[in-house]
Parts: sequence; C-alpha cells; structure tokens
Amino acid sequence: MAGLVLGVAACSGAAPAPRPTLARAASNAVTVVAQQSAAERSVRASRALFRSAPGAVVAPAGDADAVRKAASAAVRAHVPALLVDPGSTASTKAVGTELERLGASWYRAVGDVTLDTQMPERDAPEAGRRAEVGRASRQTVLVADRSDDVAAVATARSAGAQLVEMPSGVSDPAASGTVVRAMHRAAGHPTLLLGAAFADLGDPKWVVRAAQTGYRIGSGGQRPFDGHRYTALYGAPGAPVLGVLGEQDPAASVARARKLAAEYRGLSDVPVTPAFEVIATVAAGEAGDDGDYSRELPVSTLEPYVDAAHRAGMPTIIDLQPGRSDFLSQAKRYESLLRRPDVWLALDPEWRLGPDQVPLQQIGTVSAAEVNGVSKWLAGLVRREGLPPKALVLHQFRSSMVSDRGSLASHPELDLLVHVDGQGSQPDKQATWKALHAGGPDGLHWGWKNFYDEDTPMLTPEQTMSQVQPTPSLVTYQ
Repeated sequence: MAGLVLGVAACSGAAPAPRPTLARAASNAVTVVAQQSAAERSVRASRALFRSAPGAVVAPAGDADAVRKAASAAVRAHVPALLVDPGSTASTKAVGTELERLGASWYRAVGDVTLDTQMPERDAPEAGRRAEVGRASRQTVLVADRSDDVAAVATARSAGAQLVEMPSGVSDPAASGTVVRAMHRAAGHPTLLLGAAFADLGDPKWVVRAAQTGYRIGSGGQRPFDGHRYTALYGAPGAPVLGVLGEQDPAASVARARKLAAEYRGLSDVPVTPAFEVIATVAAGEAGDDGDYSRELPVSTLEPYVDAAHRAGMPTIIDLQPGRSDFLSQAKRYESLLRRPDVWLALDPEWRLGPDQVPLQQIGTVSAAEVNGVSKWLAGLVRREGLPPKALVLHQFRSSMVSDRGSLASHPELDLLVHVDGQGSQPDKQATWKALHAGGPDGLHWGWKNFYDEDTPMLTPEQTMSQVQPTPSLVTYQ
C-alpha cells in the first residue's frame, strides 16, 4: 500500500536540535481544541503545548494499533504525537506545517506513513530531554474522552501537563465534582479543553473560571439540578404566617432543614441537600411609599439566613413577590447576595400585578419576555463574576401565570426550574402538575410544594418521591 506523503522541508545536516520548549500562555488563558477530526486535534494540541521539539512521532488516524504505539513512543521521547487523516491533502499539509513550526530535525513514522523529505527517519529516543517548562506555563488539559484523543493526550503527557479526565458520558465540567476539585487545585495555570465534546461550550473561559473557584454542591459538581435534589424550607424572616422558615431563627432553621432532608435519605436516586427559600420581597395589602404593593426586605435582614445556610453547606433561594413593580428591578436590589455562589433566585408571578391590581384580589401574571430579561441579567452576572451556575426558579400553579412560556430563553449559566405551587387535595394537585408539564421549553426542571396546613393530606416524603412523576428536583415546604 502506498504510504502517506507529508511535505516537510529538508533538515539534513542541521545542528543538533535544542531542548524542546513549551508554549507559554497567560495563567488565565483557556484554549479549546475541539475540532471534529482526531488528526486535527493532535496538531492543534501540539501547537498549543509546544513551542519547539527536536522531533515528532507520526501515525495514520484510524489505525488504532499504530496510534497507540506512536503515543507511547512520543511520551518516552517527550515529543508530540501527530496524526494524519489518510487520503486528506489538508491533513497531510497540516502535519508538515506543524513539523516545520516545531523546528523538528527527525521524525518517526509508525504504521503506513511516509514523509517526502530529506529529514532523517529514525527511532524516537527512549528518553528524550523533558521540554523546558516554568511553573507559570504548565497547562492543565481537561480531556473529554481519552479514547478519542490518544495522540493528543500523549502530547500533553510529553509536555508535562496535568491531565484531568471528564467522567464517561459527561461533557459539562460543572456537572462533575471530581473535575471541579481538580480544576480548583490547578487554578493559576492555563487550561486546554481537549475533545470534540467541548465544541458546544458557549463560554469556555467562564466554565473554567467557575470550576477553578472550587465551589461544589455537597460532594457533587456545580450544576444545580444535575445529580442533586433539594428539600427547602419556605418563608420570610420573622413572619411565621408566610411559611415555616419564619417560625424559628436562622440556626434553628438550619437544624430543621437538615432534619427534613434526612427524611428523604434512601428515597432518592441522587443526594438530597437541604435548602432555604427566603421571601425577599413580600406582596403587601398597602401600596407603601413607593406605591408598588411590595415590601422589600433589606439585605441585612436576609443575611443572617444566607450566612447560616452557607456555613451549613446549603444553598439559599431568594424569592421575589414584586406587586406592581417588575422582577428585574427587584432582583437588582439583591445583587450583592446573588454575587455569592450559593445564592439563587426565584420569581413568583402570582404576585406580579398590573397597574390597577392589588394582592389577593386576583392571580398575577408575567410574560416570558420579562422572565427572559431577568435570566439574561442573571446569566450575565454569573459570567462576569466567574460564578458557578445558578438556579432560576419560576413559581406557577396556573398556565395563565406565565404567558408564552414556550419562549422562555435558556442560558448555560442557569438551570431553569418551574415550581408547581398548587395546594389542596392531592387529585387537584396532581392535575395541576400534569397540566403544567405541557408546553414548556426543553430542558426544564421541576419542583413541587408540600403545604403543612393547606394540603389535604400533605404527602409524606415516601409519597412525594413515588407519586409525583417525574420526580421533582426541588421540594419546598410551606
């Protein structure tokens, strides 16, 4: 069979090759190597990790045995491993160009590969000199699937990079606690994301920056509803009539929330984490000085609950009842709290009133456009601050409460959950649950509320997990 031909400039008679050197990148630099072809990724990885190398090992892509042998030889020699797509002129040219850029003076071909050059072919040395690397230039390479990138992974090992492997079937770094821990330990070094699975990451720099914070939910990752379930106490500080959260002080609320979550132990296929949902703006029967029929609690009133939850490893959801105001204006009041990694946001359209409406005389409503304005602002805050993903909770118990719900926007920085707040008899609650599942956008998560006094009867934890299907990701208690 005819060999692959690579166009490489002649290098015979050249002086001995210098010690290989690594590409230097800023400590916060993020490089994505996500081309569809493993051959392309091998070249891009070499370019990202090496400034120079005395040689390289080349193999044809698709020949798994040759690729494995080439990878082993490259690691022993501390040089890149490059792949060529058979029959592709562009791939052949790309490998030749990379060898020239590296200043290589030799090559080793494994498998059916031929270089059209006077460059000497010889076996790669068993132990070449490690490429020069300073601490600031060492890169962390996050690998989507090692089996797809044997050559590029070998190049990373040759360069002395720290390898972090994604769990099988996982393409979102935020979803893996193992990855978040490893990225946190590697904070301060540049990062290379290797694998076709990373092609769809909307903002790789944010993903890496968020992971490097080290924030995790329990023992899992950062993604709120990926591998996590929550039981939350709902209410307002010092107001027992608004929910059970207000029946005790912050420390006692933490203890009660933990006890509640423990009742779900063994009932859930994923860990159950206690949480708070704190009403930050309370719909009021009087207009107030600003005329919006909503009482905005000061941040200082909420902070003791947020701080207590944080110390206990629990997230806090800030709930808004805007009256005649709008959700975005109220959300911005609590930006200082939302800058914390474990503080999320909930919108309650029941209390989003028109200019002539007052609380308890009608059920409020919000447009998808207004919700999208909030989600856009919150996603932007998460990106700018390098925060981990947040949950955005949308309360609903009638279809009319959210107009045009199918047009709700999605953002990679947010997990959107519709929380079904129906109360009363269980047949009525189940009917509401089923009705609201129709017409929502793809990717929605779902929440359920248990009312101690209004439900007839209230479901036990066992019944909540077995009778409410699909199983809710968030169960609140009021």
